Amino acid sequence: MTTYSISQFRREFPDERACLEYIFKKKYPNVAQYYFVKGRKCFANPQGKQIHPVKGTIFEKSPTPLVSWFYAIYLFSVSKNGVSAKELQRQLDVTYKTAWRIGKQIRSLMKAGKNPLEGTIEVDETYIGGKFQGKGKGFRRDNKTAVMGMVQRGGGVRAYKVRNIKASTLLKKIRENIKKGSRIMSDELWAYHRTWGMGYSHFSVNHSAKEYVRGSAHTNTIEGFWSNMKRAMDGTYHVVSPKHLQSYVDEFSFRYNYRAEPIFSALMSRI
Repeated sequence: MTTYSISQFRREFPDERACLEYIFKKKYPNVAQYYFVKGRKCFANPQGKQIHPVKGTIFEKSPTPLVSWFYAIYLFSVSKNGVSAKELQRQLDVTYKTAWRIGKQIRSLMKAGKNPLEGTIEVDETYIGGKFQGKGKGFRRDNKTAVMGMVQRGGGVRAYKVRNIKASTLLKKIRENIKKGSRIMSDELWAYHRTWGMGYSHFSVNHSAKEYVRGSAHTNTIEGFWSNMKRAMDGTYHVVSPKHLQSYVDEFSFRYNYRAEPIFSALMSRI
């Protein structure tokens, strides 16, 4: 993977004008004879017509300098475990409220694409957040949020906050995200056996019987994704509310999907 260093970043985006010109060229690659209007976030032509490049982007209506926004995107791109609002506050010298909004807007660039997964897909579900209470038979999840994930072996991952792990909920996500004809690998949860009647082939392992691999059937890849995501989320964000959980799940899915290329370029292509 080609890395994008801080030196490269500083050379490419040394000031506000460089950042604005980047956005302008990206959004209007075929527009000519426009010049930068000093002191304003816009370009104009000799006839006086103006173009405001930040309109419709995550930077719109933000008083924060573009160079700070771009640097925040760079920080997200070089961190494997995410960037907390506190860290953005320190690095950018802004208020916590501004830092939190910047992080939220950057995560909005990380939503999953719409191209379906295909081939061999591992599916699984997990719980995030809340607290464990009780012991023994009384050991239960309290205030935790269910998340379902699907990972294409050798490809990308999709993960979604779900209301529950009922068959109707899980099968709907499978139908929306996995191409028919694909091979689905899961644990023993009965809901997944119903994928046979939906145009998929299905293979499973019985974790409750301590069976983790049966031929090519296993869920090791998606479980590895869960493990890495939870460890990074706990270490960086500590507590994530159910309301905003999906954006954080999107972030770690995005990092996984773009693990083989510079994340900065991938994010900048979406502004």
